[in-house]
Amino acid sequence: MSFLKRYLEFDVVVAGGGPAGINAAIASGRAGAKTLLIERYGFLGGMSTVALVYPWMTFHTSSGIQVIKGIAQEIVDRLMSQGGSPGHLRDTVGFTYSVTPYHPEKYKLLALDMLEEAGVEVLVHSFADQVEVEGNQIKSIKLTTKSGPITVSAKRFVDTTGDADIAYLAGAPCLKGRDSDHKTQPMTMKFRMRGVNLAMVKEAMKANPSNFYKKTPINELDELPLTGVQGFYKEWNESGVPINRDQVLFFAGPEEDEVLVNCTRVQGLDGTDVFDVTQGEKEGRKQVLMMAEFLQKNIPGFKKASISAVGTQIGIRETRRIDGQYALTIEDVVSGKKFEDTIALSGYPIDIHDPTGRGVQANDIQGDGSYGIPYRSLVPKKIENLLVAGRCISTTHEALATTRLTPSAMATGQAAGTAAALSITENTAPKHLNIKKLQAILVENGVVL
Repeated sequence: MSFLKRYLEFDVVVAGGGPAGINAAIASGRAGAKTLLIERYGFLGGMSTVALVYPWMTFHTSSGIQVIKGIAQEIVDRLMSQGGSPGHLRDTVGFTYSVTPYHPEKYKLLALDMLEEAGVEVLVHSFADQVEVEGNQIKSIKLTTKSGPITVSAKRFVDTTGDADIAYLAGAPCLKGRDSDHKTQPMTMKFRMRGVNLAMVKEAMKANPSNFYKKTPINELDELPLTGVQGFYKEWNESGVPINRDQVLFFAGPEEDEVLVNCTRVQGLDGTDVFDVTQGEKEGRKQVLMMAEFLQKNIPGFKKASISAVGTQIGIRETRRIDGQYALTIEDVVSGKKFEDTIALSGYPIDIHDPTGRGVQANDIQGDGSYGIPYRSLVPKKIENLLVAGRCISTTHEALATTRLTPSAMATGQAAGTAAALSITENTAPKHLNIKKLQAILVENGVVL
């Protein structure tokens, strides 16, 4: 693709190269649509690679039934074949049934390979910052790039930016945060440490079970590889470290002496405000150094550990989401509700990191342990040729605390990409799509409904 080409035309344009965008673009390309995936960084993976969100959790219900498959599982299978993932392992935190460790560098390359195989064109270092709308249709989006502005037109657009950037710029109704004050879940600067003795960590857990999360499978630790740890409550509460949280949380891997630390907490900032994000980046990196020092001094197995990687950017849990045709609610999730237009299932429980307090609100899913995500939650109001997937689909603040997780984002991405391509071949607006036909195609491609 020439840098001199200022105007590009596609059938489907997917904005945002995270897990939802990757899966949406693969699905669209495989369906025969001429597809472009746009990403602002120089690599794909979104929060999974940019912000070190790790591991993926979860593909299963609490009882171990796998409810997310399709392209998401294909990615895991191919990573496994390349030594880039051990596959789905039991969650030794006990919060979910399984976690899926992965090697971020191998994931970045695999994503590009799969997109190329699907005939998808990829444009990185490109930021979508203007949207041209005529009536109720997006005509084009304008990209800011190193080689100047590029205008991209398409029949269908899929917003997988995480922040609903395309929907918002197009004038589709959007919401942000909780209803009472619009505050969002906190940001987290994640980091990795090498030189950790995980055998010592495991022995500390077995020696003092009450110092760890109540669902930690202590009695199974001798048989299970250690994948995650939540607790060390005593050490944390006595530390005096000025981070507004109530426990230590880290996950093992991908290397044998390596952990991913999920402990910093930056609250009260808006992830769509560049001044707030600038402040958050600085605060997050300050907390990384504080947290690493605490771990080295106070936690068994960390004495010789050191920081090996810090997120390229701070991790964002929540910003804008569309106010779509249907907003998934906490009641829908907790009751395990399934919809006539279900396009994905998820078994991840409600997991709200308090926007202002220290704790996390967790609610389990009843019934068979899974809930359905309706197609209507991917369809915005007002804009007819736009679909949304990933973190910014239509939910309440509380329900977003489960749909934001990576496997769920992968699943909604596959649905949105499939729907975008199908709506073109059917010559109909996405909101009028034949749901039974869409569901049949998804099932044919390995999706569990």
